[in-house]
Amino acid sequence: MKDARQGMILPGASLGVFGGGQLGRMFAHAAQRMGYRVVVFTEESDSPASQVANETVQGDYLDPNAVRTFAEKVDVITLEFENIHLEAVQRAAEVTIVRPGVEILAIAQHRLHEKSTLRDLGFPVTPFREVQTYQEIPAIVEQLGWPLVIKTAKWGYDGKGQRKVRTLIEANDAIEILGPEPLIAEKWIPFQAEVSVLVARNPSGKVAIYPMFTNTHANHILDVTSCPASDELHRIASQTENIARGIAESLQLEGLLCVEFFVDAHGDVMVNELAPRPHNSGHLTIEACPTSQFEQQVRAVCNLPLGDTSLLRPAAMVNLLGDVWGTSQPHFERAFAEPSTHLHLYGKRDARQGRKMGHITVLDASAQEASERAIRTRDALREDSNQLFR
Repeated sequence: MKDARQGMILPGASLGVFGGGQLGRMFAHAAQRMGYRVVVFTEESDSPASQVANETVQGDYLDPNAVRTFAEKVDVITLEFENIHLEAVQRAAEVTIVRPGVEILAIAQHRLHEKSTLRDLGFPVTPFREVQTYQEIPAIVEQLGWPLVIKTAKWGYDGKGQRKVRTLIEANDAIEILGPEPLIAEKWIPFQAEVSVLVARNPSGKVAIYPMFTNTHANHILDVTSCPASDELHRIASQTENIARGIAESLQLEGLLCVEFFVDAHGDVMVNELAPRPHNSGHLTIEACPTSQFEQQVRAVCNLPLGDTSLLRPAAMVNLLGDVWGTSQPHFERAFAEPSTHLHLYGKRDARQGRKMGHITVLDASAQEASERAIRTRDALREDSNQLFR
């Protein structure tokens, strides 16, 4: 249902999601609570999002008939991950609205294009160079120094498609393994922190920004996110939030965008990556903010007024990977026994090592206390059932 005067897509309309993962699942929960129908497009037969959506169109992203069938069912389409063939987004946009559009998606899914665009717009980025052949590495090292991180320009996430190298031999091995796709070499940043900022912008040009999140990773996968920032990092929060706003406005974002930053040893910030969708680090907004990132995505793509992004209480989120399952079902009852602790599972049936199966969010008196209790609670899920949970 569209409002012709305001360009709004109102409750009762059908919202489409490219992608069937957990981000699409949580988007569907938020949209349905607000009165929308949700149709998911996915290649999987039993995806997390399909389990809760009103309808699923299963097909190949390069199948024009499947994409058209999907697009004809909805009033607007959004994204739950960015590694989608641009052809699919372009074909869908011939039938209905897609937000964010193909332009910002093309930037975000190609590291060279992303870094070049942000640099040319005047935003700080990690120093980088394009890599076409091994013979270029000595000159790149002259400019960037050792170590380098060599990455594929496309289709990388959670540390996939990248290698840290310290010698010419390691660089040659990385190029052989990661090529022949376009590659990018980035300067290794000895950072003191990794942070992220979620920003939403609707087609009317209204912008809403969440408080800066502090992130820690394990094996290249996000492990813990907390908010608010520590006193040490608080001084850069307004800078990162202003950069996120600037990027959203410069790229004419319509939807939700996560901007990931490195903070180096001198306290300087630089953009690492963009994700034009909800983000793992934003999961704590479900309980910690008046408007979750998923409701905000609905509001933004439907051109509704954007919601309140203030922090209600300090919070922390820990990921639950397949490693937590081990050989038996985790002791979920121990999470339920903790006050202000919220368990989210994604409906995935196969608990593999490194696979994101769910998350826990804890609210507490401070971000540090929330982080410590979230980690303890996750650890307790794996403990022997005869050990008391404290």
